[in-house]
Amino acid sequence: MAAQSPRIRVRPGPRGLLLPLLLSAAAWPLGWAQGDEFRPGQWGAAAEGAAGAARGRRYLLYDVNPPEGFNLRRDVYIRVASLVKTLLRSEEWVLVLPPWGRLYHWQSPDIHQVRIPWAEFFDLPSLARNIPVIEYEQFMAESGGPFIEQVYVLQSYAEGWKEGTWEEKIDQRPCIDQLLYSRDKHEYYRGWFWGYEETRGLSVSCLSVQGSASIVAPVLLKNTSARSVMLDRAENLLHDHYGGKEYWDTRRSMVFAKHLRVVGDDFRSKYLNSTDAADKTIYHEDWTKMKVKLGTSLGGPYLAVHLRRKDFVWGHREDVPSLQGAVKTIRSLMETHKLDRVFVATDAVRKECEELKKLLPEMVRFEPTWEELELYKDGGIAIIDQWICAHARVFIGTSVSTFSFRIHEEREILGLDPKTTYNRFCGDQEQQCEQPTHWKIAY
Repeated sequence: MAAQSPRIRVRPGPRGLLLPLLLSAAAWPLGWAQGDEFRPGQWGAAAEGAAGAARGRRYLLYDVNPPEGFNLRRDVYIRVASLVKTLLRSEEWVLVLPPWGRLYHWQSPDIHQVRIPWAEFFDLPSLARNIPVIEYEQFMAESGGPFIEQVYVLQSYAEGWKEGTWEEKIDQRPCIDQLLYSRDKHEYYRGWFWGYEETRGLSVSCLSVQGSASIVAPVLLKNTSARSVMLDRAENLLHDHYGGKEYWDTRRSMVFAKHLRVVGDDFRSKYLNSTDAADKTIYHEDWTKMKVKLGTSLGGPYLAVHLRRKDFVWGHREDVPSLQGAVKTIRSLMETHKLDRVFVATDAVRKECEELKKLLPEMVRFEPTWEELELYKDGGIAIIDQWICAHARVFIGTSVSTFSFRIHEEREILGLDPKTTYNRFCGDQEQQCEQPTHWKIAY
């Protein structure tokens, strides 16, 4: 069900500084200059025509707290997309997709995993059917170089939330934490910027925010004339309408890149006797035309498992089972649903994987070669795992794991019976094992 929006009180700070910059379009060279000549718009004459169609539109960029994982970041995209839709009612905006890289869970050695464009993982035309999007390097080409005019760091209120009536509000405030940006000798701000060391921020300030994503819209529309605006720590924004049609439109638009889906489909066919035709999981490439009644899809003849380990185990979560406890649940589900195949997606260390294989010798996993890992990267391997799990007859995941949440959503989109989707492992000593909430898809 869609959450109701509370009353919004917008209290914008002082009017943003008007930056007298002529950021003309530029084709940017592969090797950026790093010396004294580095300045906004310096390549403008090289590609005046390339950005002609883009002149006049504004660019929204964002980033997320570095420790946050791949699947939480996908959720933040949905929140920011709601903000873009609000902005589009007043002006022409385009969302610049933040390049992927340097995530905590991406730990494969000797593989370059920074500056990864979204097209490596998602289908851009599908995203664009929902909101205007471009990759970061296209932004640099259109806007005149690697410069972001205004960076807003989003933060909570120093005084915290006072109990009582919930109130949405936003204010320009002094920065609470030390900024992860530093000024260079030219007075530009340097920071992580998704691994693009050549990127510079021209102005950085902090906004205390308490509320849904679209509360930022008045600030962007009225308090700054910057053509490019970045929202750092965008996870501080809440959903405008969690679980409603707008949420699901954006979620449905996040179609996995076709080359990853093909790898997953080939694996299903080869090792799990699973095909879309036999499983009644026919997929439409245009997500706007795909509306499947829940329960009409069957799923492949296998059980899919997401068994989260590592930090979930290290944190001594009571709702995470032992390997023996997990295998006991798996065997019970296989017997109940008369399935003789089980696919396992897990982040378990090698020793635990070996133990799991001894306890459950019939299990299969997608284990990429080094060449496949280098090609698809850790993010792509995760998507392949999720795609295979999404097509199973029955799925069981890990409590409060965003990896499992995203599988729930994929299965909802595919039209599988919710009873076969919203299941999770229970801890060995867990007294009350509450199962995941069913968030019904809305069209």
